[in-house]
Amino acid sequence: MNKIILLTLLSVQLAGFALAQSGKSNAAPQVKTNNGVVEGVVEQSGIRSFKGIPFAQPPVGELRWKEPQPVKNWQDVRKTNKFGPRAMQNPVFGDMGFRSDGMSEDCLYLNVWTPAKSANEKLPVLVYYYGGGNIAGDGSEGRYDGESMAGKGIVTLTVNYRLGVFGFLSHPELTKESPNRTTGNYGYLDQNAALHWVKQNIAAFGGDPDRITIAGESAGSIAVSALMVSPLSKGLIAGAIGESGSLLGTLPPVTLNEAEQFGLKFAEKVGVKSLSELRAVPAEKLLEFTDKPGSGRFMATIDGYFFPKQPLEMYAAGEQAHVPLLVGWNSEEMSSRALLGNEEPTVENYTKAVQKLYGENADKILKSYAVSSGANVEQVATDLAGDRFIGYSTWKWADLQSETGGKPVFRYYYSRPRPAMAAKMGNAVANLAGGVTKSADPKPAQTALPKGAVHSAEIEYAMGNLSKNEVYSWTEEDHKVSRDMQNYFANFIKTGNPNGSGLPNWAPLSNGKPAQYMQIDVNSRLQTEKNGDRYLLLDELNTKK
Repeated sequence: MNKIILLTLLSVQLAGFALAQSGKSNAAPQVKTNNGVVEGVVEQSGIRSFKGIPFAQPPVGELRWKEPQPVKNWQDVRKTNKFGPRAMQNPVFGDMGFRSDGMSEDCLYLNVWTPAKSANEKLPVLVYYYGGGNIAGDGSEGRYDGESMAGKGIVTLTVNYRLGVFGFLSHPELTKESPNRTTGNYGYLDQNAALHWVKQNIAAFGGDPDRITIAGESAGSIAVSALMVSPLSKGLIAGAIGESGSLLGTLPPVTLNEAEQFGLKFAEKVGVKSLSELRAVPAEKLLEFTDKPGSGRFMATIDGYFFPKQPLEMYAAGEQAHVPLLVGWNSEEMSSRALLGNEEPTVENYTKAVQKLYGENADKILKSYAVSSGANVEQVATDLAGDRFIGYSTWKWADLQSETGGKPVFRYYYSRPRPAMAAKMGNAVANLAGGVTKSADPKPAQTALPKGAVHSAEIEYAMGNLSKNEVYSWTEEDHKVSRDMQNYFANFIKTGNPNGSGLPNWAPLSNGKPAQYMQIDVNSRLQTEKNGDRYLLLDELNTKK
């Protein structure tokens, strides 16, 4: 650690916690950060929360599509008692309950929940990144709320980052103007900037800057796999948790030239010819263009800065962070409908769908994802759809980290289906990957409950936030699953090992032996991999691309 960082940490620790002048434990807590004093609130649980702390300058005007810039200092006490604005985004998913202060390009804020009452407690730290395909999401969502996890003795944070065109646009002029010759990875750079802020400031909130675990779900999980491999995060991460997804197969970065050409075509669709003109386009109008048919997706970039080279190469060479990893995916990450469409789940229709997708390799897939009769077509199609979507990439991450990461990898398979929706949801219906849509049909929809755990279903359980989601009629069994899963996560954040009193023993992956994983459900249990051939086959086919 260099002298500047050491002195910074020392000054923050000396500043410590300060309560309001009354000295009462329920008075508004104040903390001196590097940039100024913030004042939060004491929740009814006794947890102190600080919402809407800026960790970078607003990326607006000339700072649109630039690396996040350091926050400017402030003199007065800054009230941090409400969430900041969420990043610019279209209303894409039906399971996002925002508590943000509107929507704005000015979105680079983080939230802290701490159980500490002084700055010298050195508690473990969790930094959680939301999901949403890098096009939606926010740190204010109730399912990510940090108060419950803070109650486990962990300083917990959620972080905002730029999305879509604002977070991942590449353009030759952007590459040229950047001092780091980078373009297109602004969302990831925001996440990294937040990590640097945590490293420099979290001691003042009672956290240990050397015990930071990063976590996320879906795009947030992909972000964790990205931060682990980026040299910009070196020395910032002590542990990692990935829930459904890695960039080793899901939303992988593209070449710089490919990304720049996509950016040029987008600018042409907008009707501008220069970067300055593009920066002058109002944010709302840019967002409208991204929502038009055929607009495509803005992808992360092999920019030579955040990603020096392909992440797959770096993981294979052991160039990622060598930290413990807890990682897994859900039993119904994607519906069989993603594979079969509106066709009936018959052997014939399943076979045709696989042949259309895999051509000359179809027979290999049909052997690994075999159906014996019409009775199991729906389940096998669900398995294949989920693995294509996100299961494979998560498996690949776990596999490579266990081979080259030098630290334990704990894999899980989450299989608890959500209960029925609450009566007040009326005729709402579930979407393909976990979202919810209110139907215009006045008659309640007669849809079957998912047989497995859909994409994103585990978040509220893992973070101890079932009470924050009023869509479902939670049962005592659901609360038991949540207690167990949250305790596994909390133990891992504290020690790098999820095991603890009252929990089934969870063995890490072991090279040269059949993979074992924890199946998390009402009766969680250690299982031995039975479908390893599926992932090896998908790996083989993916390598051929």
